[in-house]
This record gives sequence, structure tokens and C-alpha cells, in this order.
Amino acid sequence: MERLAGWVILQWGARRALLAIVAGAIGNLALAPVNVFAAMFLSFTLLVWLMDGVASAPESGLFGKMRSAFALGWLFGFGYFVGGLWWIGNALLVEADSFAWALPLAVLGLPAFLACYFGLATMLARILWSEGMGRIAALAASFALVEWLRSWLFTGFAWNVIGYGAMPVPLMMQSVHVIGLFGVTAGAIYVFAAPALIGTRRGRVPGLVLALALFAAHLGYGAYVLRQPLPAPGTSALAVRIVQPVIDQAKKMDDREKSEVFEEHLKLTVEALAADQKKPDIILWPETSVPFILTENQDALTRVADLLDDNQILIAGAVREEDPGPGLPTRYYNSVVVIDGRGNIIGASDKVHLVPFGEYMPFEDFLTGLFGVKAVAALPGGYSSASTHRLLELPGGLRFYPLICYEAIFPSEISDEAMGANAIINLTNDAWFGNSSGPYQHFQQARIRAVETGIPLIRAANNGISALIDARGEIFSGLGLDVKGAVQATLGSHAMPIWSNRDRIIHFWLIVIAFLLAAAFSRIGFNFRTN
Repeated sequence: MERLAGWVILQWGARRALLAIVAGAIGNLALAPVNVFAAMFLSFTLLVWLMDGVASAPESGLFGKMRSAFALGWLFGFGYFVGGLWWIGNALLVEADSFAWALPLAVLGLPAFLACYFGLATMLARILWSEGMGRIAALAASFALVEWLRSWLFTGFAWNVIGYGAMPVPLMMQSVHVIGLFGVTAGAIYVFAAPALIGTRRGRVPGLVLALALFAAHLGYGAYVLRQPLPAPGTSALAVRIVQPVIDQAKKMDDREKSEVFEEHLKLTVEALAADQKKPDIILWPETSVPFILTENQDALTRVADLLDDNQILIAGAVREEDPGPGLPTRYYNSVVVIDGRGNIIGASDKVHLVPFGEYMPFEDFLTGLFGVKAVAALPGGYSSASTHRLLELPGGLRFYPLICYEAIFPSEISDEAMGANAIINLTNDAWFGNSSGPYQHFQQARIRAVETGIPLIRAANNGISALIDARGEIFSGLGLDVKGAVQATLGSHAMPIWSNRDRIIHFWLIVIAFLLAAAFSRIGFNFRTN
């Protein structure tokens, strides 16, 4: 290990750059659908040794040192994000005539921008870089801070946060309920980077002992939680049916196919039940499954009423139209609507966190006026966003907390109001991304929201992955990617959460502060020894 560490540390120029990109790309093997979390150990061990090489380089002045550290982190991030987000280009090929020109921007431009966050992380870590375990703590704190920053700056893009690589299975997910996604990220990066100590001796024993203790606590807490029985759902447990129609995105966008798209959802809704199944109480259709404005199509509501019993409820994704008044343009919302057995719309909630360049165009007047570009999935003028999530109140006192599409990747989108919900529902349409790693990544991140909050998750996706997930991340019924059909299961109960969102935020900051203090003390000691 020492010989390998020495070789990596001494690399420079093009070799160092290529090695940084490869190290970042390797980290993607820890994410869905591969889920080999051990890949992160190699990825971050290489990054530490590369940082050692940068830290020992003879660049003059603070600016030169910071520039080299930023460049290394940027290269690492570029490899990570290209390897993890290449599938975004599929969305541009749905309407290739209009958007194929933007393929390089999606596949390379977005990763190049996101890599700046990792560059900032290594630059911050460089300030506290020293020998031994202190540099591992500095890296963990810096990356956790910038991953948190990435989740909200410029509307946020919390896709493939590094902490997800430490949570491939329920045993390794339970810690997220206590310390949140970014707390897990901080601890995971320390553990992932700790093997670098084997190759550089100083601080090896205490650094590795701490890493083993953190990893053991992560697994031990998971094992403890999974041994505890969930409360029984009771005799009034809900039967939930999820419809997964697997409709090609190009067909969904074709006005001539609207009737057939709607009929396909109706057909799957009443698909024959197994002999031991009762009629579903709740039926879920995916995001934008209704291909027209419901309030303008009474026939569609009548068809739904004819299909459902009086005590059944349909929850569906639809576009909602709103007239703001004379002289003002019509507003459109990506929404979840609740329809009862009589065909009445009894509830709705609009999407809050829209996808930039997908559902709306930032700086629309400038970009559309000058270049003629438009958002990929939006109606003319783009979607409007709601100011807050609305809890869906259903008959019988049921309460569902809606997250539409990629809202499920943001822990911050789940307010304390969700704590009283019977379930989180995530309606999405991942058909934009084809048969790629994108839908698997999206599903895994939505799954973590159930564990984080201790609330079951019901996920309906157009082409998959649809599932009912319990409060500990266990999948107890579902349909795989591109499997057409409907799946039904009984909705379980809460895990009765102990920790709140506020608690998780506090725990995250305590972890970061602890790592920063460890890095600072190590740096002070390092300066003392070298002076």
C-alpha cells in the first residue's frame, strides 16, 4: 500500500488529471443500479493520495495552492458526475429535432458545473490539510458541507449525493433517520477515505480505529432497528394499487394518442385481482398520467366514476390549469389530483420544486427571446410552482404527503407537516430517461426518504420503478423497470419516528463541527512539528 500511495502522490500533469477523473468515475459503482459500496473506498483513497501530492507540490503562494486543490477536486467531480448523470441526455432525444443540439451541454456541461462543488470541497480541505487522520476529517467535513450546499444553491440538485453510496440496503439505511442524508455523507466519506492512512503511516491506528467504529455503529444501528417489530397495520389497513402503464414518452406527448393513453390507465386500474386480494381502497397513477386538463373534460371524470366504487379513491398526476385574471397568461401546474368514486376532484397539490430547463426556463425572456430555446417538458410559458406542499386529506381521515418526480431527492422538501401523514406518495415519469441508470438512482433516493422520515412510501412511475416501501426501506411489493401492469399491497404503519427534521439538521452540523475541530487540531500539530 505504501508503494502504491507513493506512486499516486508523485503523479503530476496529465497523469494526475486522468487518475483524478477515473477515481471520481469509479465512485459511481457504489450507486444504483450497481450498488457496490466498496467502490467508494477506492475512489476516496485515491483522492486523498492525489491531494497529498497537491499539498506537497511547490506551488508558491496561497492562490497557487488553492488553484491546484480546486483543479484536482473539479477533475474528480467531473468523472463522478459524467459517470453518474450521462443518462440525462436521453431526455433530449425524445424530441431530438428540437433538443439534440443541447446533448453536449447535458452530458458534459452539467457535470462540468456540478464538479465545481467538488473543487470547492478539495480547496476547503486543503486549508486544513495535514498528515494523518486530520486530513481525512478535513475531507469529510468539506465534502459534506458542499453536498449540503449543492442541495439548495441555484434551486439545488441533490442527485447522487455521496452518502447514497453508503446506503445500498436497508441494513445500511437506518442511520439516515438519526443524522440525515448529509450526516451520513460526512461519516461515509471519512470511512471511505480512511484506507489512505494504510499507505501513509502517520495517524494510521487512531484514524482506522475511528473509521471502524463509525462503520460498526452504522451497521449495528441498522441491525438493531431492523430487529424491532413495526406496529401492526390493523384490520383497517389500506389496500393500495399502483398502475404502471409503461407508455413511451413520445406517445404521451402526441395529441393524437391522448385517448389511448387514458384508456390504458383505465384498463390497468381494473385489471383482474388475485384470488386473495380485495378491491383496492386507493389507486395511484403516475405523474402527468391524465393527458388533458381534467376540469375541461367532464367525460374523463365520468369514465373514472363509472370505473370506481363509491368508496374508492384515485390519485393521479395531471396538469392543472389556473386563470389568474383578465389580461394575465394562464398558469399551468404539475399536480396531483384526488378523485372520488363519484368523479369529483376532492383534493389537489401542485409541484413546488420544478426542474430548471425541464419544466421551466430560467431567464426565460432572455434565453427564449435571444436563442429561441424552451424547457424540455413544459407547456408554453412553462409550469408555475406552488409556494408550499399541500397535505392531501382523504376520506376516513387519511393524509398523504405528495412529492412529484424529482422532489423526492430533496430531504428539505419534506416539512414537519409530513410527520402526521399515513404515507408519502411519489408520482413520477422516468420514461424520459429510458432504460438507463437514471430510474434506478431516482428510485433509490426516493426510498431513502421513507427511512429518513419513518413514513411508508408509495411510488407510482410511468415505466418504473413503482413500489410500496415500508418505513425502514423494505420493498414489500413493486414492479421493475419497463414492466407493464399493476401491483397491489397493504399499506403498513409508521415506524413512529423518534427524530425530527430539525434533529437531523442539528446532528449533521455537530458531526461537521467535530470533523473540522479534529482537522484543525491536526493542522496545528502539523505546523508545530514542521516549524
